[in-house]
Amino acid sequence: MNEIRNGNYLKIEGDRYQRIFVVGDLHGCYQLLMDRLQRIDFDYENDLLISVGDLIDRGDRNVECLDLITQPWFRAVRGNHEQMAIDAVLHNKHSDAWFYNGGSWFNYLDAEQEILVTLLLKQAKQLPLIIEVNIGHKKVVIAHADYTRDEYQFGQSLVWEHVIWNRNRFCDAIESGTGMKIKGADLFIFGHSPTPKPEKHWNQLYIDTGAVFGHGLHVEQIK
Repeated sequence: MNEIRNGNYLKIEGDRYQRIFVVGDLHGCYQLLMDRLQRIDFDYENDLLISVGDLIDRGDRNVECLDLITQPWFRAVRGNHEQMAIDAVLHNKHSDAWFYNGGSWFNYLDAEQEILVTLLLKQAKQLPLIIEVNIGHKKVVIAHADYTRDEYQFGQSLVWEHVIWNRNRFCDAIESGTGMKIKGADLFIFGHSPTPKPEKHWNQLYIDTGAVFGHGLHVEQIK
């Protein structure tokens, strides 16, 4: 099997793909992504693109970005913005918090688009929170904000809210230079915490370069 699902984890055998890329937070910047894929000559038949989450909110093409989860060449972990949308649209919870954080675009959809987005959010609810990619002897782990233990194990339980919201590890590294390598994988890739350029601390790479704020969209090749 090329993919194995275990709860909120998805394991991908990367050797079946020609190239594999990981993209930072999109936040509705669909055209920016398409331009970036054109520049790297992305092969939609043989390559794979993995998102660190936060496909939606603040940008101008949120429906198109959310629809990426239906594409065979695309995988994503669930970000906090997808979670806020799921809570608001599917569960009628915390709508004000979502709208305040960029979700007000939903109020301007026509009836057909609203139906489509609702269906897409039902699919987004099933997105994993952690993706493990195995490439030869190399193991890469992708999550939205953090992996909240000091050693990685596929399938182990975590406080899931922290996986999509936590910035403590990032802030400690940036502000005081404290931290450590996370055991159990070669590289961890996160988004969520905007930084002008990708930040590498120990074996943790942060790639949310604030595309929606005009700072460019980072795409990291891992194979």
